[in-house]
Order: sequence, then C-alpha cells, then structure tokens
Amino acid sequence: MAYPSPKDQIPVFFEDTSVAFASKSDAKLRKTYWLFSLMNQARVVNLGTFFIKLALKLNLPIKNLIRATIFEQFCGGETINDCDATIKALSSSGIGTILDYSVEGEDEEASFEATALEIFKTIDKAAGSESIPFSVFKVTGVASSELLEKVQKKDELSEDEKAAYGRAHERVERLCEHAYAKGVRIFIDAEESWIQGVIDDLAYEMMQKFNRERAIVYNTYQLYRHETLEALKTAFLVARQKGYFLGGKLVRGAYMEKERLRARENEYFNPIHVSKEATDIDYNLAIDFCLDRLEHIAICLGTHNEYSSQYCAIKMKKLGIANNDDRIWFAQLLGMSDNISYNLAKVGYNVAKYVPYGPINAVLPYLIRRAEENTSIAGQSSREFLLVKSELKRRGIGSL
Repeated sequence: MAYPSPKDQIPVFFEDTSVAFASKSDAKLRKTYWLFSLMNQARVVNLGTFFIKLALKLNLPIKNLIRATIFEQFCGGETINDCDATIKALSSSGIGTILDYSVEGEDEEASFEATALEIFKTIDKAAGSESIPFSVFKVTGVASSELLEKVQKKDELSEDEKAAYGRAHERVERLCEHAYAKGVRIFIDAEESWIQGVIDDLAYEMMQKFNRERAIVYNTYQLYRHETLEALKTAFLVARQKGYFLGGKLVRGAYMEKERLRARENEYFNPIHVSKEATDIDYNLAIDFCLDRLEHIAICLGTHNEYSSQYCAIKMKKLGIANNDDRIWFAQLLGMSDNISYNLAKVGYNVAKYVPYGPINAVLPYLIRRAEENTSIAGQSSREFLLVKSELKRRGIGSL
C-alpha cells in the first residue's frame, strides 16, 4: 500500500537518531547498544531466559543484574512511585506516560482485587498529571482467563463461577467508572481470540455507559486477525446507533504463535492473517477508516511500524488535521522504537510510552516476551541495534 500521495511532503523523519537518542548519555547509549546486540542473537536470548528462570527458581542473587539490564531498559520501576523519574524524563521530550502494571500469571480472587486496586492508583496518578494521558489494564489481570473462556463459549457456569464472573464484571466497571469520574482515558488491552469476544462485550458495555460525551474507554483492535477490520467498522456503526463515542487502540497483535498453535491443535481456522502484508494493509485501512470519521472516534496507534506511523501523519496532513489533535495518539513501549516516539513528539504529534512496572519476579514474563519479541519479529532487534549503532557513530564514540 502506498502513502496517501507520493507528492506529499513527509511530515516526520524517523532516521534522525540525534532526536531519537537525545535523552541518552554516551554511557546509557553504549549500554543500550550492548543489550540489543545480545537480543539480536536468538540463541543468547533463549539461553538467557532459561538461566534467568532457573536462577530465580533457585533463589540465586541475580535480581540486581536483571534490574540493571533488561528491567532498566523496558520498565519504569518496581512501584508506581519508582516511575516518577521516567515520567519526568519522557515529559521533558514532550512524550506522555501510560503506566502499565505488568504483573502476570496471578489467578486467584485476592490477586485480582490487588491488581484492580493498583490500576486505581494509576488512574489517580494520571488524573493528577498532564504527563499521563491514559491508564490501561488487561481483563485477565482482574479475572480468570479460564472463566472468561467459559463465558465466551457460553458453557454452563456453576453458581461459584457465576459469582466469580459477577465480581470480575464489577471490577471492570469500577475501573472504567473511576476513570470517567477522574476524566482519565483508559485502554482495555486485547488478549487471545478465545477470550477476546467476552472482553469486547465488556468494553462496548463500558463505552455505552461512559463514552457519551467523549471517548473515555478504548477497546483494542488486533489487526493481525483477519476479521478485526470488519469488527472495527461494525463497532463504529453500533456506537453511532447507540449514541456513544468509539475509542480504539489499533495494534497489530501479540499472540501470533500461540494463536497458530492452538488453531492447529484444535483444528479450527487460524484467525491470524496469512501474511504480514495482509496485516499491514488492514492496519492502514483501519487508520483511513478512523481518520475519516474522527468526529465520532478517538484512536491511539499502538505501533512500532514506521510505515504506518508515517502513513497516519501524511493522512492527517492531507485531511488538515492538526498534529496535536487530542483524538489521535501514537504509542510505543518504553525502551523500543525511540526513533518513532521522539521524532513524532519533536514535530508536535501526541505520543506516549507504555511504561510497565511491578516487582521484578512478577514482571519477568513481560520482560521475557520483550526479549523474545525483539528476536522473533523480522528485523525488529536489528533495526533497534542499527539505530543505536548509527547514533554512536554520529557522536564519534564508536560502538565498543
């Protein structure tokens, strides 16, 4: 797919490493170079994650090593207050923060309630800071994934399961209601296809309640699924019929291998597009669809894809939409794609970084995914590595 018009002036240059890494000292830049050079090697990543898991299981003293390397690169801290330095640093470059409590793998009522209470704190912190434009949560952080799957399949629930789902529903509603009361926009993250249907239902129910004046609740659309573009269009029509604003975070997706494996094992049609090109086409068509209906939609492009980011910027210019229109945001993960984030922010676009935080042990699954993602996504780690290498060369300090 071509840009909207090849004759349009390119609004932003993602190759400018002087902007991308302006906030990093020479020492920090060298450290980032070293980390991505390791993550560029699949064998090193696989061995490293194995030994990290083993060391933590054996209670070996490696937390300080993790904290000083991969945790420092991709996380804001172990507590919400630990993130203050990151929030301030990003804000100084015109970039917002999305605090993401990234504790995973919990599966009991006490943990669900504790996670909900932590997300309440992120909402309160966002309400008191112009540097935090959104809050975010995963439904599986406050509800059992097994229970969500049973609800989606419309299996008969026991009385205990009905009560548990009632509590999960209440947590989601309490979070969205609190965000509404505080005037804070909140993302409901996407998850696996076998629970995404029930998550969608919850998101649209919350939108109908809290998106009457503007988009407060945002659902997440994974465009690597072949039915998502049509689902987005349908969601818009329903929102118009029912009189609320649609909030949409557009992502490509994060569960590709898991989705393919499960589809194969259970002998059903793989919901993932057959090619990356098909995903890219749908993603950019989703941008078109939303920008053409901006009166009734607010969006965030959660993407590390330079082409789609540029595509959106050019389309905004073509439509006469201001760079800083508050209905359009771009978001990337902390520690990744700084060339996109900082260069967009430099020319006035709304940009935020997802800033995960939580105890090192609990955040480890997130960190391992980041390392594996950088290795498995074609060119991702190489791209990060080469950009850092280019900036080291520009500064005249080499790469060793």
